[in-house]
Amino acid sequence: MDTLPLTSPVRAPLRAVVAGLIAALALAGCAATDGSRRSDSPQGTAMPITALRVTEHRGSDDLLTAGLGLAGLRSPVAPAFADPAHPTAAELRRRAIWSNWRGIADLAPGGGYGEWYGSTANVPGREFSALATVPGAKQPHRVLLQLPDAFDADKPCVVVAASSGSRGIYGAIAVAGPWALPKGCAVAYTDKGAGTDYSDLDAGQGIAPDGTVADAAATLAFKPQAAAGARGIAMKHAHSQDNPEADWGRHVQQAAQFALHALNEAYPGRGFDFANTRVIAVGISNGGGAVLRAAELDGAGWLDAVVAGEPEVEVEGARPLYDFATEAALLMPCALLDLDGLPASPLSAPARALAPARCASLANAGVLPAGDTKTQARAAHAALRASGWSEDALRSGALSVDFDLWRAIAVTYASAYGRYAPGEHPCGFAFAAQNPDFSPRAASDAERAAWWADGSGIAPGAGVGIVDTKLAAPDFTYAGLECLRRLWTGDGADAARVRRGIAELRAGVPRADLPVAVIHGTDDGLVPIAFSSQPWVAQARAAGRDVRYWQVRHAQHFDAFLALPDYRARYVPLLPYVYAALDRVMAHLDDPAQPLPASAVIETAPAAAPLSAGQLAIPR
Repeated sequence: MDTLPLTSPVRAPLRAVVAGLIAALALAGCAATDGSRRSDSPQGTAMPITALRVTEHRGSDDLLTAGLGLAGLRSPVAPAFADPAHPTAAELRRRAIWSNWRGIADLAPGGGYGEWYGSTANVPGREFSALATVPGAKQPHRVLLQLPDAFDADKPCVVVAASSGSRGIYGAIAVAGPWALPKGCAVAYTDKGAGTDYSDLDAGQGIAPDGTVADAAATLAFKPQAAAGARGIAMKHAHSQDNPEADWGRHVQQAAQFALHALNEAYPGRGFDFANTRVIAVGISNGGGAVLRAAELDGAGWLDAVVAGEPEVEVEGARPLYDFATEAALLMPCALLDLDGLPASPLSAPARALAPARCASLANAGVLPAGDTKTQARAAHAALRASGWSEDALRSGALSVDFDLWRAIAVTYASAYGRYAPGEHPCGFAFAAQNPDFSPRAASDAERAAWWADGSGIAPGAGVGIVDTKLAAPDFTYAGLECLRRLWTGDGADAARVRRGIAELRAGVPRADLPVAVIHGTDDGLVPIAFSSQPWVAQARAAGRDVRYWQVRHAQHFDAFLALPDYRARYVPLLPYVYAALDRVMAHLDDPAQPLPASAVIETAPAAAPLSAGQLAIPR
């Protein structure tokens, strides 16, 4: 999960301040063919494939950066559309690549990217894209293979990557592409049933396979089954009614199957299968959880190794995301008043100014004691520590409070877990374009046209906001959050429905002979290490699995936010460790005498000065 909501009902005046940060975080000549077919998988089953497209990307366009290079990716100005209301598929692809790079990687000068780690090389090649559907699902997921011209068909290598957060099909390009494509490995992506295929219920339009806007009667990547009278915008992660997280492992496996299908299309007669093609799965955040779920699937030999960074994964006996996210949404704004020296973002000051109202709301509800704000903040802080939050996680979790991310997660995931259609959210939430007073309005043609490229799959962002029917002063979001929390702690049919969806997410253990490396920052405040990777690794090791585990000091969840000076001074990026773990795993697969990365707690040395490799202390 890496989505970065940057607007909220209580922070509208700060929009101008963070305009540049929105741009920071948030054109190919293509010959395409469309069609529907079925791909014979190595397991002997048929995987439905629809809307197959093949596009070429060479010269001033390429696979890794769409021709933008490091300088273009660093630019705070998004690649322009010649006609903002009707961008071409090539323009949308370039902008989606720009947006997803900047939402994941720390590209700022001095951060080291493209200098001593990572790559933005020009990689020519082709893209094969399609829609695939896991058995029993109502909606498809996108799959995409990037096939470099330098692919070695005699020593085939495929890296399968699941998008982080709720991002679209290019949501893992900065994770897998820089490591794999320059080496000649193909990269297969899946949006894992989430993504930016939004549907405008009012206009009767959605997103076509090429990313352009189309009428609802056309072939779309997401066609919601909306409740009667539903208005606004439907988003696939929230409204597919599939609880896609329960199938994230199968999405990864289908992406690998699609990779073989595409390779056999590209090289007729070569007969690529899992027996002769190396497949490594990698992902971070939600993508990290997805590849860990893929590691447990049956079918020996389909997957050769897994590297998971900061994985959001549900483990029996550990706290689920929905539990700790709704707890944080309610308590953390107040608790942070009890901590000094918090990392600063452009939204820190207004967030802290609103926090006393949250303390008062919790006291009125009997959650915190009566008294002054200082007493209440101390009690909220103690409550979070007692429920498993570390001091380091609370400090970096301030970012999620500043940007209203906890509420964004809770709204979307409650809908997904309960399999609610648009218009059915149990707490009355919806998504729509909004007026300055946050009332819903119709989306413009230009807004709608940019959703696929600019969105992160979760609101608010890309001109889509959260419609909160319970919004009220002085603690604007409290009533809605309290309703969301009751879906975990309370009784009733809706609470049971959401908890039933969460119960479907429990992870198993990886295949016994599968190399697995897990990397997680000890300061992660969005997916705390204590609630996710630590219990997953413990479960796997208890089952006798040889899992290698790097715990990185001073690493939090969002590499992209290291562009903020205060975060740069406090934290180190996680992506260099993901690339390094991939290096170690590949060396081991090439030569089993080469050891897998040893488990370690890695001591790092962040600093405001330009980052050097020595500060990361990556194990050798």
